Amino acid sequence: MVVLASQQMEQEIGDGTNFVIVFAGALLNSAEEILRMGLSPTEVIEGYEKALKKALEILPELSCGSIKDITDKEDVTRVIKSSIMSKQYGNEDFFAKLVTEACMSVYSNKKVVFNVDNVRVTKILGSGVLSSSVLQGMVFKRNVEGNITKVSNAKVACYTCPIDYMQTETKGTVLIKSAEELKSFSKGEESQLEQQIKAIADSGCTVVVSGGKVGDMALHFLNKYNIMVVRLLSKWDLRRLCKTINATALPRITPPTTHESGHCDQVMVAEIGDTSVVIFKQEKEESAISTVVIRGSTDNLMDDVEKAVDDGVNTFRALTRDNRYLPGAGATEIELAKRLTEYGDSCPGIEQYAIKKFAEALEDIPRTLAENAGVKATEVLSKLYAAHQEGKQNVGFDIEGEGSAVKDIVQDGVLDPYLTKYWSLKLAGTAAVTVLRVDQIIMAKAAGGPKAPKPGPMDADDD
Repeated sequence: MVVLASQQMEQEIGDGTNFVIVFAGALLNSAEEILRMGLSPTEVIEGYEKALKKALEILPELSCGSIKDITDKEDVTRVIKSSIMSKQYGNEDFFAKLVTEACMSVYSNKKVVFNVDNVRVTKILGSGVLSSSVLQGMVFKRNVEGNITKVSNAKVACYTCPIDYMQTETKGTVLIKSAEELKSFSKGEESQLEQQIKAIADSGCTVVVSGGKVGDMALHFLNKYNIMVVRLLSKWDLRRLCKTINATALPRITPPTTHESGHCDQVMVAEIGDTSVVIFKQEKEESAISTVVIRGSTDNLMDDVEKAVDDGVNTFRALTRDNRYLPGAGATEIELAKRLTEYGDSCPGIEQYAIKKFAEALEDIPRTLAENAGVKATEVLSKLYAAHQEGKQNVGFDIEGEGSAVKDIVQDGVLDPYLTKYWSLKLAGTAAVTVLRVDQIIMAKAAGGPKAPKPGPMDADDD
């Protein structure tokens, strides 16, 4: 149940999965304590549901600001920085700027929901992580098929089929009696292929992208008519490229019309490190897709950076849906815990114990932060509570301060998007309540009757 809640969080926001697991675990731990005291699961569930509802009501009041203009790079970078910092501590400023630049270049229309797939990541081994960069357009880790390696102001034709002789559906047998007949037979096929490629060249296309293999004879004619050839093995890459250059993928080798062909400012082969890449680059301000080129000395390092970039992009998406943000570093959780404890005191009935335990479970977030920083958690919590009792609701744990230091965290720019906190509270609370509702373990037993025969060896196609 908890893993499902975490997966739902990944789908909904794309970040905050650790929060869901830590908080749901803390809620279940607290529930166990009060169940041992003698409360029934129903009373605990009622208390938790009341506390969750109250917490989600309080949450908007804790907002410490909002992004007035989503195209303001500085404001957006400040909020994205926190989600990247938890994965790439030390390089967060660099990557926050990189992610903001990549997202801004593809997000032009405020009315449309931002699509995370529009920011791609390409990992290229070598150099340091600070050599990473952003490109308008797409980067593919492969070489071109033909001899032409650079085209400017290109008209691009995309095909999902192989570029080769077209095989007819009906089989035919030809009896050839002399060498002359053999030569004239192959000439017919060659001239037909040349006519097809000449028609593509006459339509003004200077780049051809194929989703299948490119035959040797076809390659010869493409080089003859100075057409650059790029082969893409992935149909997803082909679709994304079509979106980037505004082209239509054609299923047969026919010359594209003006609507079907795409346009790209520059198509070129470059070498990054010792890896050959084909770059489809759009010079204009707004492109449909941007690519973050990640550099790094090892694959593991680049995977970590990719995760950080992915979280940063998802945070940007959350901000486009709701531009409010909350103080991070445990400040929001402590304020919620304080207010829920007060709310629990005002509630008559037995569920007040469950409400107070819900508030106690919220302390697990700043406690985990303190333990990970090697500081005594009890000291941090008492200092946080003392500050919040004075009405300083933006005070959180200062990880860079001496010992168990606390400070106004908003000044340092440790911020969490409102939606991330909202959904993580909601999903963790719901998961804990669902687990409490299931008060019996249901076991599946094998049905009676003869046992089914064991399957034989797997067929080669059944992978």
